[in-house]
Amino acid sequence: MKTLSLATALSLLLSAASTFAQAPSQPAPPQPAAPQAAAPAAQAVPPRPFPEGGRLAYINIQRIASESAEGRSATARVKALNDKKVTELADKNKALQANQQKLQQGGAVMSEAARGQLEKEIEKLQVEIQRFTQDAQAEVQELQQELQVEFQKKLMPIISVVAAEKGLHMVFSQADSGLVWADQGLDLTSDVIQRFDAATGAAKPPTK
Repeated sequence: MKTLSLATALSLLLSAASTFAQAPSQPAPPQPAAPQAAAPAAQAVPPRPFPEGGRLAYINIQRIASESAEGRSATARVKALNDKKVTELADKNKALQANQQKLQQGGAVMSEAARGQLEKEIEKLQVEIQRFTQDAQAEVQELQQELQVEFQKKLMPIISVVAAEKGLHMVFSQADSGLVWADQGLDLTSDVIQRFDAATGAAKPPTK
């Protein structure tokens, strides 16, 4: 009988937290062969002002999700539930592995009845782990979807207010619009985050 690997537990990570805050992974920079003089620190580029007469703008929704208080709070809630389920599943795997080790090491000297009972317990634990994994994944996904809907419902009025203040006709999503180039002054992401945080208040502590 195969042990359900703890890798199954790690698969619960889904895209839970990354749904609200995603950043592409980058390889670590190569280490220099010899010490080199430190390059001067790059100066921060000041934000460009919104172009006068502009009627179109764009926002980076992923950045709003990762930097706003509401987005960070939602990410923390999903991660807290996911971590709880991973821990519970790890405990179940430990119990299964202990029984399997017991059968492997002492099965030859056990009575037929005792060995049969232990095998039934192992099968029962395997089924329980499989069902728990499926239920846990569904629970994490359900919370994730619930928070996504809530996040969007709170965000859209904020975008509307900022757009109205700028006198805009349209606001595009930078990731979804096929945007190749645009004046950085048309990026309203920081404005929306600032207004979003002001409207929703400080980040709430994670709740399960």
